[in-house]
Amino acid sequence: MRGVLFVDYVRMLRARKDVAWSRRLDPADLQYLRERIEPDAWYPMDTFERMGLAILDEISSDMQVVHAWGRAQVDWLCVSRPNLVAPGDPCDTFMRFRVLRGSFFDFPALDVPTLHDGAASVLVAYGMSARAEEAASWQTLGFFERLLQLAGAQRVSGRFESTSWTGDIVTAIDLRWQP
Repeated sequence: MRGVLFVDYVRMLRARKDVAWSRRLDPADLQYLRERIEPDAWYPMDTFERMGLAILDEISSDMQVVHAWGRAQVDWLCVSRPNLVAPGDPCDTFMRFRVLRGSFFDFPALDVPTLHDGAASVLVAYGMSARAEEAASWQTLGFFERLLQLAGAQRVSGRFESTSWTGDIVTAIDLRWQP
């Protein structure tokens, strides 16, 4: 995973100096709390998963909070990737995301198999434990809802069509909006 996404987890962990992260993270993971995270460097997905689970255990396990954080993450990401959003064009914004997703993950974590004016589907497969996959999927749902709003979509709604953490083969997100 690219540092531009990894750094958010590191920031959350660093902010909680009252937590003994050594109880939750491997020694190799702890090094990332002490060093500078480079936005364009690659970081291990296993560490990202452990950090995410530690955040759920120590900061918040409320999926609505995770969902809201996913929405906020887009605004931060747009600072480093200003060409991500095509103002007034949600479909082009999704196309730009398709191009950029390979620069965020070095495996096929997200796919957008269906996209047309007013609707899209997103398949989510981070390959993590059920609990981590659930949280990452809620974060992803919030991310895409906000991304659509930034692109000018109105009355954006998103829902899970299927969820891998409950036993479905894949997690599928259905997104709808008014152009």
